[in-house]
Amino acid sequence: MSDNAAQSAARQETAALIRRYYDAFNAGDSDTMLSFLTDDVIHDVNQGERRQGKEKFAAFNARMAHHYREQLEDVAVMVGRDGTRAAAEFNVVGTYLNTDQGLPEAKGQTYRLPAGTFFEVRAGKIARVTTYYNLTDWIAQVAG
Repeated sequence: MSDNAAQSAARQETAALIRRYYDAFNAGDSDTMLSFLTDDVIHDVNQGERRQGKEKFAAFNARMAHHYREQLEDVAVMVGRDGTRAAAEFNVVGTYLNTDQGLPEAKGQTYRLPAGTFFEVRAGKIARVTTYYNLTDWIAQVAG
């Protein structure tokens, strides 16, 4: 296989991995999401601390599921030349279910905001997830 063909195959595999990851997110299937991650995954959260490892990623997902119900729409996946890095842009459509510490009171408010995630991929698994969104916009939407 030529270098170009190998890179093209790697890009396609990474794009499919990221799409399966988001399909699992939209299905609320944290276990499947975890299966796509390396054991030492790095998770950088918007306005938060860096977490490392599947256990911390799972705890974050559980906390998020308690406070928010979200779906990602219009997901656009972009993959780097060799398939080891990717990005996705999407719209988060959600409902604020239970008050999260330090944030406005939850009353079932709905919100919609653009967001993006950067990924590193190693050996066919996601090794880093770094997500960004505009927290000020989200607060304005739920504070009403």
